[in-house]
Amino acid sequence: MIVGSEADTACFSREAVAKAGEPKEFFVIDGATHVDLHDRDEYVIPAVAELADFFARNLSA
Repeated sequence: MIVGSEADTACFSREAVAKAGEPKEFFVIDGATHVDLHDRDEYVIPAVAELADFFARNLSA
């Protein structure tokens, strides 16, 4: 789960991760709101990189 540190919805993300099975990770993008993670390159680029790394680590079996 990727969440912005300034996202009003962060509590829902934390709750979802707590209930999720493995593999799971919780990654925070400092300074980002929920909407920033959709349309501001300074936040989207690291979020996409984290997703790519997560799937590379967890799907390469």
